[in-house]
Amino acid sequence: MKEKVKIAIWGFGAMGQGIAQVLLRKQGVEVCGVCDIDPQKVGKSIFEVLNSPQGEHPAVEVRSDIEEVLATKPQLCILATDSFTSHAFPKLKLILEHGIDVISTAEEMSYPQAQEPELAQQLDKIAKENGATVLGTGINPGMMMDLLAICLSGCMTDVEHIVCKRVNSLSPFGPTVMKEQGVGITVAEFEQGKKDGTLAGHVGFAESVAMISDALGLGIDNFRQDMEAIVTTVDRRSPHGFAKAGDVAGVNMTGFGSKEGQVVIEMIHPQQIEPEMEGTHTGDYITLSGSPAVNMSIKPEVDGGIGTIAMCVNMIPHVINAEPGLKTMLDLPVPRAIMGDFRNFIK
Repeated sequence: MKEKVKIAIWGFGAMGQGIAQVLLRKQGVEVCGVCDIDPQKVGKSIFEVLNSPQGEHPAVEVRSDIEEVLATKPQLCILATDSFTSHAFPKLKLILEHGIDVISTAEEMSYPQAQEPELAQQLDKIAKENGATVLGTGINPGMMMDLLAICLSGCMTDVEHIVCKRVNSLSPFGPTVMKEQGVGITVAEFEQGKKDGTLAGHVGFAESVAMISDALGLGIDNFRQDMEAIVTTVDRRSPHGFAKAGDVAGVNMTGFGSKEGQVVIEMIHPQQIEPEMEGTHTGDYITLSGSPAVNMSIKPEVDGGIGTIAMCVNMIPHVINAEPGLKTMLDLPVPRAIMGDFRNFIK
């Protein structure tokens, strides 16, 4: 039997910890190293941080120095930090230069050529020079509002218009996402953040629209997006966020991809903490107009936290098997749950 597939994790927040917990219960894979800068975690056993028994797993301590983690020679490193390609780039470069494959949770990395074409070219070059592969993925972007719509279009002869709508809960996500979505700030602070560009809202619409356009050959030539505050009338609390009545509980994002002035792709994405507290029911919806028309509805939403964790974990064998270079979800086999021994999925 081959050695277990060794995985390192850089970033041990909500996503990183969730990924570790899933990997620890899978067959044929082991967590060999974890990096994080939080002084409350550094030097501690990952099992203490996770409040989970070590069992037969090898001992692993959280390290602040990524070089110490990469020295354990993982086959792949999951980078669970940042949302923007430019912020993740130095970390991705470092991992790739060690010849290690990497999966990034950064939303813009799902299709970095959309907004960072030069960095995308650099990453592809660095990866190929070092015999490594890099992929950005998650639940959205990466699956629900792009890849799934692309897959559904496969049974159509003509596509005229696409609407992807995801009504979801932000409650599973960590402090970084809370900040990006403006959870807990006042409406005035939200409007100021929207005006000066310091409030990110949902990150990934440009990537999703570009991915769909390129996959179907739609030739989208213009993209725009907008955001509006979702204001709560009751106090809401999630594990990593709090919004008191009258403040912002989330953001309603809309995005539009056009060709020659005609909107072809629409993105609608209201997301907030604890939406059920005010009667909002979550769900995922895709409407493809054309021949034949396709309408998909999933209620409630596919859980965003677990979904992102699953996408990262389930794409591990596909990334390891892939040829070196920058990949997107368009380039690799369709995602599927890995229920057997990971070693059996590695070529």
